[in-house]
Amino acid sequence: MFAIKPTRRPCWKYPSFCSGSTNASGQSNLIKPIRPPGSWKAKPLEIAKELKTISQAGKHFAKDDYERKRHEDIEKIVARIFEHYTENMDAIRVLGILQEDAGYPTPKVDSRGVVFRDDKILMVKEITDGGWTLPGGWCDTGSTPSENVAREVWEESGYKVKATKLLAVYDRDNQGHTPSYPFSIYKLFFLCELLGGEATVSNETSEVAWFAENDLPKNLSNGRTLPHELHQFFNHHRNPDLLTTFD
Repeated sequence: MFAIKPTRRPCWKYPSFCSGSTNASGQSNLIKPIRPPGSWKAKPLEIAKELKTISQAGKHFAKDDYERKRHEDIEKIVARIFEHYTENMDAIRVLGILQEDAGYPTPKVDSRGVVFRDDKILMVKEITDGGWTLPGGWCDTGSTPSENVAREVWEESGYKVKATKLLAVYDRDNQGHTPSYPFSIYKLFFLCELLGGEATVSNETSEVAWFAENDLPKNLSNGRTLPHELHQFFNHHRNPDLLTTFD
């Protein structure tokens, strides 16, 4: 048997934990569990992602092979959790993804282009899942965010654009995108000015089209674009002075 050792929480972040020496039950206010009260009800995939972050950081700072091996074992547990709670994500595949992500754990970055023409928004149909999405993809090293999004729009739709404004910075999980990934992802949405080009499919897209807000496609690629995000961007289109949204 083993016991979870309570940990001390920083007073600046959890002031209620540090308001006095003891509470009404006679327990110390300075010692609390790792998670705030009630948060142990977190979903298994959320817990798995926390374990993944711990194991990756642990491998990065490990001082010997024994310590590194313990964190690699945690990775294997994470892979098994994802295999059990997701579709088309077997443990071997997940473990491969985890092992590729080395160094101190930080979010991956996805950028999407928001392009309007005659009050319609540009979307592409993904070959992988048959869903519609804003054109975009992973940000590559060596390119700026605006260069990344302009290249992605060009490659996936055939249109040349220029990024003019950052509309939103979203945490993928916080917005409700599915399926879940074993790492954190930030999504950058850029308003882009249409410069030229014509609709052209690619090895990643099967269709390119423009949609009005009242006629958006039902079959979205939910891992990439969600309905509430599209409506938010139409709102930005109608109200250019709106500030960047985030979280």
